[in-house]
Amino acid sequence: MNAITEPLLKGKQDFLVGLLKPILASDGLLWEPEDTIPYECDGLAAYRQMPLAVALPTTEQQVIDILKICHDHQIPIVPRGAGTGLSGGAMPIAEGLVLSLAKFKNILAIDPIARTAIVQPGVRNLAISEAVAKHQLYYAPDPSSQIACTIGGNVSENSGGVHCLKYGLTIHNVLRIRAILVTGEIVEFGGLAPDSPGLDLFSVFIGSEGMLAVVTEVTVKLIPKPQIAKVIMASFDDIEKGGNAVAAVIGAGIIPAGLEMMDQPATRAVEEFVHAGYDIDAQTILLCESDGTPEEVAEEISKMSEVLKASGATRLQVSETEAERLKFWSGRKNAFPAAGRVSPDYYCMDGTIPRRQIAELLKRIKLMEEKYQLGCMNVFHAGDGNMHPLIMFNGADHAQWLRAEDFGSEILEACVELGGTITGEHGVGIEKINSMCIQFSELERNVFWGIKASFDTQKLLNPDKAIPTLHRCAEYGRIRISKGILPHPELERF
Repeated sequence: MNAITEPLLKGKQDFLVGLLKPILASDGLLWEPEDTIPYECDGLAAYRQMPLAVALPTTEQQVIDILKICHDHQIPIVPRGAGTGLSGGAMPIAEGLVLSLAKFKNILAIDPIARTAIVQPGVRNLAISEAVAKHQLYYAPDPSSQIACTIGGNVSENSGGVHCLKYGLTIHNVLRIRAILVTGEIVEFGGLAPDSPGLDLFSVFIGSEGMLAVVTEVTVKLIPKPQIAKVIMASFDDIEKGGNAVAAVIGAGIIPAGLEMMDQPATRAVEEFVHAGYDIDAQTILLCESDGTPEEVAEEISKMSEVLKASGATRLQVSETEAERLKFWSGRKNAFPAAGRVSPDYYCMDGTIPRRQIAELLKRIKLMEEKYQLGCMNVFHAGDGNMHPLIMFNGADHAQWLRAEDFGSEILEACVELGGTITGEHGVGIEKINSMCIQFSELERNVFWGIKASFDTQKLLNPDKAIPTLHRCAEYGRIRISKGILPHPELERF
C-alpha cells in the first residue's frame, strides 16, 4: 500500500464498516489489521492480501443483508469457510469484504432412516461422521484436512479424500444446497428426490469456488458403516511398477474403498512423524483398502493381493486389526504436515491424469526435480489419478519460490498433455488461474463467463478467481516461453 492508495482504502474501509455495523454483533465485524491478518490467505500462504474487513454473520438474514449492501455499493465479496483450501480460493481482495461462514456450525437435523443430515456450512467435515456414529452411519468424503475443513468449503471445491474412489466426491454425497445470490435472493439446488426438473444447476454450483452464491445450508447423504475394513500395504522396488499396479487393480474389475500411493521421500517423512509402520525401503507403496462384509473383504483382499504380486510387489502386509488399519491411514492423512517437518516450505500441487499415465508422470516429475533443483514428495489418490506432488523449497529464498512455481506449472501442463486436468479437488483459485489457459479454449472460457454472469452480473463474488481472459492467456503463454518452457498447443497461436 503506497501513500496514494492508503487514504483511499481507509476511506472505503470506513464506509463499509459503517454500513455493516448496524446488522452485525460487536464481535461479528473485524477491520483492524491485527484482527484481519489471520484472513489474509488460505492454506496456500504464498499468496496473501489483506481485506477491507471481515464479516462473521450468525444468521441467514444477516448474510442476505450483507450481500445486498455489497451488491448495492459494488463491493467485492470473498466467501470463506475454515481457510484450509490449498489454491488461494479464499484469498481476500484489497478493496473487498471477506464473508466468513465460520459461525454457521450447527447440525440442524439428522434422519437415520432416510440417511441424511442437514448441516450449516461451518460444520466440520469430520463432525458429521462423529454426530451420526451412534446410528452406525458416516459421511464418506474424507479430505486429509477433515478434522478442520468445513462442509461449505467442501461444496465450493468439490472435495474428495482417500475413499473417493468407491464412494465419490462431495457432489456424489450432497443432496440439496440452500444458498444466497449476491442480490440477496435465496436459491436451492438439488433436492431429496432422485432427480430435479429443469437444468442441472446442482452440478454447476458444486465446485464453483464461491463465485456463484453463498452456501447457508447443505443436506448430505449418509452411508452405513461397513462391518469390516482391511487395508493392504504393498511395497514396490520401482516407482513405475507401483504406478502400473494401480491401473492393473482397476483393470481387474476391482474398485477398492481406497487406493493411495506414496513414494519413498513421502513414506520416510511420514514414518519419522507418525510411525505408521510404512516400508521405508520401498521406492513406493500402495495402500489398497477393502470394506464390506467379512466374506466380501476376504475375497477382495485375496484378488487384490494376486494382482499386486503379478504387478511386481515385493512385499504385502494386510492390516490385522482396526487399530493397524487406522495407523496405515494416519500416515497418508499426515503426509502434508510431515512434509512441513522436513522442508521449510512446500507447494502442494493438484492435478489429475488417467491411471495408465501415473508412471509416466512420475518419471517426468523426477526429471523436473533435476531441472528446477528442488525435491518433490509424491502422495496421491492413485485410484482416480488425482496427484498431489509436494514441491519442497525455502520460502526465505525468493528465487527458490519462483522455481517452485514454475515446477508446479510444468506439472499441470504435463497433466493436461497426458489427458488429464489441472485440478482434481483443490480448485483453481489464484494458484491455477493461468493454467486454465492450457486446458480450456477461448470458446470454453467464454461459456464459463456466461455462467458466472447469469448468477453474478456485476462480478462481485470472488472476482479475482474468475475465468482468465484471452489477453491473460496470451500473456501467460509469452511468460512461459520466455522462461524456456514449451507452451501447450493451445498457446502456440498467441
